[in-house]
Amino acid sequence: MNRIVRPVSGILLRRLALASIIANVGIVVTGGAVRLTASGLGCPTWPRCTDDSYVTTPEMGVYGVIEFGNRMLTFAVGLIALATVLAVLLHRPRRPGLLALAVAVFLGIPAQAVIGGITVLTNLNPWVVGLHFLASMAVIAAAYALWRRIGDPDGPTVAVVPAPLRALARVTTGVTVAVLVVGTWVTGSGPHAGDHGAARNGLDPETISQVHADGVFLLIGLSVALIFAFRAVGAQRATRAAIILVAVELSQGLIGFVQYFTHVPAILVGTHMLGSCLVLLAALSVQWSTRERRAVTSAPQAAPTDATAPVPVTA
Repeated sequence: MNRIVRPVSGILLRRLALASIIANVGIVVTGGAVRLTASGLGCPTWPRCTDDSYVTTPEMGVYGVIEFGNRMLTFAVGLIALATVLAVLLHRPRRPGLLALAVAVFLGIPAQAVIGGITVLTNLNPWVVGLHFLASMAVIAAAYALWRRIGDPDGPTVAVVPAPLRALARVTTGVTVAVLVVGTWVTGSGPHAGDHGAARNGLDPETISQVHADGVFLLIGLSVALIFAFRAVGAQRATRAAIILVAVELSQGLIGFVQYFTHVPAILVGTHMLGSCLVLLAALSVQWSTRERRAVTSAPQAAPTDATAPVPVTA
């Protein structure tokens, strides 16, 4: 007798997508804990933990436990992503765009794990460590896009702010990414290499920290400009998103300054890594708030009659 597979509800699907975001942010934080406890080479090779074992051994001590534990968390994050892919396949009616995003998140996790393995095989090369972090940021961005897309209807996409403000939001997102990239250079120039013998990238910590701070100032300025611009056109949802972005940026900036002037204590570095994820998510929220999808209707839509009315967009 054939078994009937029940379709997955939209509520469950969105909860799985949210769980994927949380899990991927969590793996960034736990990965930071590996580096901050000097456990980056707790398992000195990859994909095995040692040349003879896939798991940690008692001789490897707490460092091996921490590094191996973080590797195991990757499987948990992957299972959530796989469950999300299956939920998308079982969801009815089928919705355009969801499967591609869910698969992107799922495939991004093993890709990120491979980069993590390369960091071990290169003895924690700081440039590869930075790429490892940025790969996680890309997966988080894809997971966020999936979560938002699930919550949207399947009608046409329309802009809710004028084109110049959409461009300003895109520039702000681009600067956010640049700040994250330069932040990895700062990390690669300073302490907390992940192992006491790991090399640094050779950049002057003070100089590259100033470059990073300048980028943060630019980002905050752009974000504040978005608040006033969105308010001027009456885009309330976009204004709220921009206010949240500025609040997150200011909190992250404060943590960054305190950690710099207190000689980079590990607890603040870990908090700063979490803040980086939140800044990215807040920037993506602003980007998403500049447009919206309308529900599919059979009645024809009247053409907008003023410059601030929503207009269809293609991207």
